[in-house]
Amino acid sequence: MRQVFMLGTVFKNIRDVFLVGVGLVQSLLFLSRIKPDAVFTKGGFVCLPVGLAATLLKIPLIIHDSDAHPGLTNRILARYAIVIGTGTPIENYPYPAGRTYYVGIPVGRQFKPLTLKQQQQCKASLGLHDIKKPLLVVTGGGLGARNINRAIVAIAPQLLDKIAILHITGQINYREVLESAPEHVDYLIEPFLPGMFTAFGAADVVVTRAGATTLLELAALAKPTIIIPSPYLTGGHQLKNAEVYQKAQAAIVVQEEDMILDQRVLFKALIELFTNTTKRRQMAQNLYAMAKPDAALDMASLIVEAVCAKKP
Repeated sequence: MRQVFMLGTVFKNIRDVFLVGVGLVQSLLFLSRIKPDAVFTKGGFVCLPVGLAATLLKIPLIIHDSDAHPGLTNRILARYAIVIGTGTPIENYPYPAGRTYYVGIPVGRQFKPLTLKQQQQCKASLGLHDIKKPLLVVTGGGLGARNINRAIVAIAPQLLDKIAILHITGQINYREVLESAPEHVDYLIEPFLPGMFTAFGAADVVVTRAGATTLLELAALAKPTIIIPSPYLTGGHQLKNAEVYQKAQAAIVVQEEDMILDQRVLFKALIELFTNTTKRRQMAQNLYAMAKPDAALDMASLIVEAVCAKKP
């Protein structure tokens, strides 16, 4: 209800409706000219006019939904799609069972379980002082996460005797973390890393948001993970993503509001994972069971089969 009185948001929504209409006309003209055999979309409002244009032109539409909480665009387009691929098990979606397939999310081929030697090579390439010391990797996504950053800085002094930390802060929060974090040879602080394979490959435990692709990259690597989902994103899709992994006992979920009230919540979860080898190993196995290394191939196969079935 509060959003009704946020004029900036209202005007942006009105503008977006207009842009979708313009996009629909542009999509109709473009698809009429190139005459594709099929249209594949991944969600997001920019896909809506393309998907609707494909439907109006009777071009087979295939969609994929990465998050466990379907967005508005995919909920609309699912009515017309002949095939729907999902990033998590299909029971998390309201889509028709006969047209819906759990394929996962494509991740790079390099994301697979590493040997101890390979993990230590990743640690060395990151410049870690002691490649045999257990490593915690912390990331809040591309923009970082201020509340996670502050919690890690607060509990770091109690952790650094036993573990090393690679703290990826996000560009916006880098200076704040750098100025407040304890100086320690085993505490590396980076604003951003161009690729996460080396960091995740080096990790013994990861603290992360609940981005769908990130979670499946960690699943493919079989990394024990603590998820702190963002409660602020539209539709609460990160909360739903985290719930899926928590139910499968594939990750520990720490709610952000609990962590803000008491940073020891995160500290206790970390200590439990680093000290309980059995739990850490079992969680890694449960997470790896959710990996879909052939997601790209499976989705491509569904597209080809759907298009061939539609052709005379």
